[in-house]
Formats: sequence, C-alpha cells, structure tokens
Amino acid sequence: MNPIPTQQRTALLPMIICCALFFILGYITWANGALIPFVRLAFNLGTDLQAFFILFASYIAYFFLALPSSWILDKIGFKNGIVLSLFLIVIGALVILPAASKLSYGLFLVSIFIQASGMALLQTAINPYLSIIGPIESAAQRISIVGIFNKTAGIIVPFVLGSILLKDYDTISTKIKDLKVGAEHDALLAELSERIHSPYIGMAIGVAILAIIVFVVKMPEVDVNKEEAVEESANANVRKRSSIFHFPHLFLGALAIFFCVAVEVMAGDIIGTYGRLLSLPPFFIKYGTAFTLGCMLVGYFIGIATIPRFISQQFALRICTLVGIAFTTISVFTSGMTSYIFVALLGIANALMWPAIFPLGIKGLGRFTKVGSGVMIMGIAGGAIWPLVYGYLKDTLGIDFQHAFLYAMVPAYLYILYFASYGHRLSEKQIAK
Repeated sequence: MNPIPTQQRTALLPMIICCALFFILGYITWANGALIPFVRLAFNLGTDLQAFFILFASYIAYFFLALPSSWILDKIGFKNGIVLSLFLIVIGALVILPAASKLSYGLFLVSIFIQASGMALLQTAINPYLSIIGPIESAAQRISIVGIFNKTAGIIVPFVLGSILLKDYDTISTKIKDLKVGAEHDALLAELSERIHSPYIGMAIGVAILAIIVFVVKMPEVDVNKEEAVEESANANVRKRSSIFHFPHLFLGALAIFFCVAVEVMAGDIIGTYGRLLSLPPFFIKYGTAFTLGCMLVGYFIGIATIPRFISQQFALRICTLVGIAFTTISVFTSGMTSYIFVALLGIANALMWPAIFPLGIKGLGRFTKVGSGVMIMGIAGGAIWPLVYGYLKDTLGIDFQHAFLYAMVPAYLYILYFASYGHRLSEKQIAK
C-alpha cells in the first residue's frame, strides 16, 4: 500500500478540528430558533420585533469584532485564537444563567453578544484557513463539508432546546395571558426561565472541554503570510495595489455575505414565528429551524458532488439565488403547510451561497487576505439587521407577514445574483482598464 502523502496527512487534522468547531458554531448559532419563542414567553415581550433582538445581539458582534479579530489572530496565532474564542463562548453561556434567573432581558442580550464575540473570532480564523489549505477553486467544497457539521448541529439543537424550553408552549402561553400581573404570574415566568439553566451549563462544560483539547493537541499551522506571498509573486495585479480599497470585489462580497446571512436567518430562525402566524401546530413552531437546516444539508451534499467538477462556484451561486426567489414567491402566495414547506425549502437555495461567496470575495487579495477575511466576516451582521427589517415591516408598518417576508427576501437575493454575475469580477475589470 502506498503511503499517504505528507500534505494530505497534515491537511486531515485541521479539517477534523474545523469540523468539530463548526459543529459548536452551528449549535450555538441555530439555538436562536428556539430562543426567539422562549424569550417572548419568558420575558413577557409584547411583539416579535422585540424577540428578534436575540438575532441582533447574536449577529451584530461580527460587525464590530471581525477586524479586531484579525489583529488578535496576528498577535496570538491561529491555535490560541481558537482557544480564546471558545472561552468567550463559555463565559457567554454562564452569563445567561443569572440573566434568566433575574428575568433581565438586557443582560440576556449581553450574554448572547459575548457568545457571538467568541464566534466572530472563531469564524475569522476558520474561513480563510479552509480557503487556503487547498486550491481556491475547491474551497466551496471544503466549506460545504464543514457546513454539514454546522447544519447537523443546527438540526439537533431545536430538538434539544425545543423539548426543554418550549415544553407545553401553548398551555403556558395561555396561562400567562390569562393571569393578571402578580405573584402567581411572576412565579410562572420564573419557573419558565429556569429551564434554560441545564442546557447552557452543559454547553459551557462541553465547549470548555473542546478548548482544552485544542490547546493540548498539536495542530499544524498554515503559514498564511507564505501563502499570500506565493500568490502575490505570481499575480502582478496584486503587487500594483497598495490598499485593500483597491479590491472593490471584496466589499461587494462582504455585502453579498450580509444578504446571504440575512436570507439564511430569515429562513432558519424566523420560520417558527412564520409557522405560528400561519396557525400551524406547536410541533412546527418548535422544530422549524431543523426543517430548514435539513434542506440546507441537502444543498451541501449537492455542492460537494458538483463543485467544481461539473459547475463553477459562480454558476452555482446564480442558480441558488433564482431558486431562492422562486421558493420565496411560492411561500408568500400560498397558505398553511404549503407556505411553510417552501420557507423550509429555502434551505436548499441558501446552502451553497456562503461557500461560494466567501472564496470569491477574498480571491486574489494576496497580502490583504487576513484583513479581507475580517471585512467579509463583518457581513454576518446581515443576520442582525434583516430580521429587524422584517419585524418593522410586519409589526410597525402593519404589512401582512407574508408580504413583509417577500419584501425582505427578494431584494437580498437580487443583490447576491448581481455579485455572482458581475460583482465578483469588478477588480479584474478595473485592472484590465
């Protein structure tokens, strides 16, 4: 038997670790789907828009911390950066406990922000790492592989948290509405809020163990500076540019990530609210995120099988946006279970967007790759802003919830289509002139 080449053998370990880390990222990120109906009930919030601030706290951290994360990684290295990010996640999980006990929604949002800060550091490290440990043309395939672990965790978490946090959801919701504000009302809310303790204590312990493992295990470092220097020496276009602002495709890519995460969160986290407004049974409210992420898994497998063997990243991205527009339109102009199913099916359309957009956005940056990665990660703030836009359209302007969904989703898909068709090539066109 021929020995495995050294390059393949050393690439295996970072891939395994990245898969484990993406599982953690997926579990925490997609916990929001269960947290939205939970906080609306436990903290006695009046509107969906107020509950959507869970998503704001979870995703806005990426906007503020992505570039500082690049600086941190430069100072302490990839491995230590991962360990630090995991301990930030542990701290956030522990802060949730007193927030729930005191029924302090403000502190609860702070705890979510702390967790998201750790995830911003983790994302900033992992995504460029995955893009450069192999050919850039197959980066979408590698990101799809770790995406399977991310979305598998996302499928699991609604069943874990939903069964704990949203147990007897309808019964408790009715009781809270019927009870007048007073001792009995407050006791019921306190009892409900205590449900979050055991899953988040378990999360803190599990993430802390993983941090220790990463710290102890010898991980091969990818010399990003060396990779950038090799690319730059081979690319005269990069050598001509003295600033990151000479790469317009990067900023267009960051905006594409903004809208990519926006439509992912709308389909994955808002689906429970959508199901409630469609008057579907509680089962579909609790576990809607799992249905959307199951469809995303299907999309990832399609990407692994077809990119770049049969289709390019750019072509896959164009197809996904068109499918997303079609499914959104069907969901809006149908009702009941049919409408709900097509929201879940948006997972297939959304699956390949991030894996295709990220490598296209950082392609050809040379020595600017690290900073460029931070700029791209800032785009994750789309998950913070877009649910609030939807909530504003629905709750403040009084637009029907299905039409508000249409007005929020279609413009986002149209911009991603622009980036896939033209925007990602803008830097090359400018140099050619």
